[in-house]
Amino acid sequence: MEALVPHFSIFMLVFMRVSAFFVTLPLFSYRTLPATFRIGFSAFLAILIYYTLDVQPIAIDGVYLLLIVKEAMVGLFIGFIAYMMLTAIQIAGGFIDFQMGFAIANVIDPQTGAQSPLIGQYFYMFALLFLLTVNGHHLIINGVFNSYQFIPIDKMIVSFGNENFVMYIAKSFTSMFMIAFQMAIPVVASIFLVDVGLGIIARTVPQLNIFVVGFPIKIAVSFIVLFIVLGLVFTVIQNLFEQMLVVISSVMRFMGGAG
Repeated sequence: MEALVPHFSIFMLVFMRVSAFFVTLPLFSYRTLPATFRIGFSAFLAILIYYTLDVQPIAIDGVYLLLIVKEAMVGLFIGFIAYMMLTAIQIAGGFIDFQMGFAIANVIDPQTGAQSPLIGQYFYMFALLFLLTVNGHHLIINGVFNSYQFIPIDKMIVSFGNENFVMYIAKSFTSMFMIAFQMAIPVVASIFLVDVGLGIIARTVPQLNIFVVGFPIKIAVSFIVLFIVLGLVFTVIQNLFEQMLVVISSVMRFMGGAG
């Protein structure tokens, strides 16, 4: 029994990082996935990762408790970065909803329990299906496996305060907003032109109630443009996935002190 304690201590560190990673990771953190499945899947991956590590046994003491906290922070932060990059899709939907007039009709996302824009939720569901189709979830899971190359399990200090690290996170979030703007700009620009046209009509034909006519016109134009540019939107989503994987890898490299 005593011989199993060192191995169990290392396994618990691995399990803590993997389970914390799935707490904030999109798709794996949703309410529709039972907690027993997430815990069991985390334990299964932890066992696989444990047998690939070459780490000396760690005694269970006060330092070990700090390592547990460190592993939880690393897992939560990496999963949170992936989640923040994917929120660009819902931000783009929010831009479109605001122009269409759907901003007053947000829906409750059953996966997260938070309010979500209609078009943003529409994009997000397609993006998750696209992520599963191209096996992107395998690459994300591979990210937590590769994290042990950059952030050793027995290393106490994690570099969160590096100036270059903070600047890289800021630039990554900036690029995330730019991608959201690229996804929304075709519809937003089209609705802007519709608003200009409706404004000209309102000045030339004052008898026409623009508020009654304009709302269905903008909705119709928005859906037509969405149907036309849907392929382009998926191309932007693919670029977002690629950038998300690059950001996760770079964040792990910075946290490990190699950035």
